[in-house]
Amino acid sequence: VRVQEGVEDSGKYPIVVSTWPFLEAVRAAWEAVDKGFNAVDAVVEGCSACEELRCDGTVGPGGSPDENGETTIDALLMNGATMEVGAVASMRYVKDGIKAARLVMQHTKHTMLVGERASIFAISMGLPGPTNLSSSESMEKWTRWKENNCQPNFRKNVVPVDSCGPYQPKDNLGHNKGICSEANSIGTIESRTCLVGPHSHDTISMAVIDKMGHVAVGTSTNGATFKISGRVGDGPIAGSAAYADDGVGACGATGDGDIMMRFLP
Repeated sequence: VRVQEGVEDSGKYPIVVSTWPFLEAVRAAWEAVDKGFNAVDAVVEGCSACEELRCDGTVGPGGSPDENGETTIDALLMNGATMEVGAVASMRYVKDGIKAARLVMQHTKHTMLVGERASIFAISMGLPGPTNLSSSESMEKWTRWKENNCQPNFRKNVVPVDSCGPYQPKDNLGHNKGICSEANSIGTIESRTCLVGPHSHDTISMAVIDKMGHVAVGTSTNGATFKISGRVGDGPIAGSAAYADDGVGACGATGDGDIMMRFLP
C-alpha cells in the first residue's frame, strides 16, 4: 500500500493495493497514479507490468497450461465511478489481458468477451497478436503432467479415474473414486488441496484510489493449472475476484476461483 501525503481534501490519496508481493506491478500503478493518471488507467499500468513480468508464472503468457497444454488469459477491469466493467475470459493468442478488458469496457456495450472471439476483437482493436502464449516452461510442466497420467485433474464422476482421457460419465455416481473429495451432504468443500496450491492460482488483483478519490480494480491471470479447456475462473467475474464502487470502496481476492464464484455477494 502506498499513500501520498499532503494531498488536498483528505490527505489519504492516492493508494495502490495488490494481492501477493508483486512489487513491480504496484510500483508501475503507483507511478502512474502519482503522475495524475485516473484509477482505471493506473490499474491497467500495474496489471500490465505483472503480465509482462509473468508474475509467479500465474499472470500473463507462458504459465498454467490447460489439459491440452494451452495457456489462456482471464482479466477484469472495473471503474468504481461509473460501475462499468470490461472483461475477457479464456482468451487465446493475446497476451495483454488487462488491456483487452479495457477495450471491452471502452468500445463495447458488453461486460465480457470470451475465447477466440475475444482474441479477434482485441487484435482488431490494435493489440498485438496472434501470439503463442505457451512457453518452454509451461510445455515442460504439461509434459510431466501427461507422463503422470494426467494427475491431478479437475474431472469428477468420470472414467477413467487414474489415467488420461478421453473421459466418459460414470454410470454409478454414488461411488466416486476420483482423486479429490468435492462436497459433503450440505454442499461445503471437504478437500481440493490436491489441485490448488501456491503456484496454481495466484491471480493479481489490484485496487487503486486516485487523487480525485475515485476507485478502480483489475485482475489478470492465466488461470488454474491443468484446467479443463474452456474453463473460466473467478478472475474476470465482477464481485468474485474484485469489485469497485466509489461510494463504498474496492476489494480483491485470489484463491480457488471455482469455489469463490459460488459465494458471490
